[in-house]
Amino acid sequence: MKQYKNTRKRPNISPRQKYANPFERNYGSRYKKSSSTFAKILTMMAIMFFVIIAGMLFFANGQDFINEKFGEDSFIGSIFAKISKNNSAKKQGPEFNLPFGPRRENILLLGVDSNGADSDLWVGTRTDTIILMNIDPKTKTVNAISIPRDSKVYLPDGMGTQKINAAHAIGGIKMTVKTIEDTLGVRIDRYIMFHDEGVKEVVKALGGVDIYIEKNMHYDDYAGKLHINFKKGKHHLTEKDVVEYLRFRHDATGDIGRTKRQQWFLRGLLTNLKRPETVVKIPKIVSVTSKYVKTDMTPYEMTQYAALATHFDMDNIEIAMLPGAPNKTGYISYWILDPEKTQKVVDRLIYRQKTDALKDSYTASIMSLPDKKAEADKLAKALKNNGVRVLCSGSTNSVHSQFIAHSDYVTVDYYAKLKKEVPEVKSQQFVYQPDSYPCADTDFTVILAGN
Repeated sequence: MKQYKNTRKRPNISPRQKYANPFERNYGSRYKKSSSTFAKILTMMAIMFFVIIAGMLFFANGQDFINEKFGEDSFIGSIFAKISKNNSAKKQGPEFNLPFGPRRENILLLGVDSNGADSDLWVGTRTDTIILMNIDPKTKTVNAISIPRDSKVYLPDGMGTQKINAAHAIGGIKMTVKTIEDTLGVRIDRYIMFHDEGVKEVVKALGGVDIYIEKNMHYDDYAGKLHINFKKGKHHLTEKDVVEYLRFRHDATGDIGRTKRQQWFLRGLLTNLKRPETVVKIPKIVSVTSKYVKTDMTPYEMTQYAALATHFDMDNIEIAMLPGAPNKTGYISYWILDPEKTQKVVDRLIYRQKTDALKDSYTASIMSLPDKKAEADKLAKALKNNGVRVLCSGSTNSVHSQFIAHSDYVTVDYYAKLKKEVPEVKSQQFVYQPDSYPCADTDFTVILAGN
């Protein structure tokens, strides 16, 4: 297996290699989709196991609180003491003392389902959520790629063509890591896995999670004892509701829509975890995560990531979903990855390749909810005054605001510059989406929604 360093571009691929599986060329109709909304959850999702420790840094009243709740010699108490020591030494020394040095790291995040048995939680389970994060300790930035679980790939060791989520069920974490490394030409440094049951237990411990459900959801599976009945709008989901919400996939967007809902849920979960009142629930949540989280990180590495995560700038987080299109073979539905655009996403978000040049002029599209029409008109005028040509304005049913970059010339640096020059361009989730235009073929699209 070839491995590529993060500082080096992946070698050129021959035409024959480029269009062979797993990156199959698909000539069917293009699939309209929007990239997932999960900027705020990415900084902490990677360290879910120790997010509670970071919460202590924000909300607990010093070491005495920790000693009282967990004991002076406890695992949690010792970790908090180490973090506190590091924080107090910031003025005298380096801000971080990361165990892996200043180089970038690729962290694989996996959410696994239930195998329907009372055996090992991590045996025979499929990965419903797959996110590859690239963390740069030097710049304190993070990029993330969401990998659709139905992506068609070659499994190693002669296991043939499968959906990517089957790799874990067949060969465990080793096969999952090798499949993604071989498919994308990257190196994975660490992994973190979360079990579905753990999500339920965390939600139960928190007393529920607030989520805005973007559409009416109705589905009944009497054989599977699954009954889903949600109306569009704000909801306080219990642990039972969360299972139904996350499992819903019976609409036009199928599994891509389900992937988005998983990530919107995680953003809501993080919001709950960061509330001051969550501190009193820490012991119960810690006991849950210790059972339902599996990682190859050491406790020391986790504390360092926790410290680093507190310094991430949300406006510098860039996310994308692997570009492709749906394809059905018999009764099996696949997500066929687009080879060229997938390579562009990997080069930009994992290898951090970007252009420092600026175009002479930029083009934009604006999509808005009906009640945001006045705001959209104001934004269009402000962009035009700044030299940006607005080629298209339209309506959207999205409930999540986004800034979507389609061109390689639209980087987070350009976005930061644009926000200074055009205050009407507010801070919102930054998405790289080279394969789909909600309104027109423009350099970027601004989506004005309610959340």
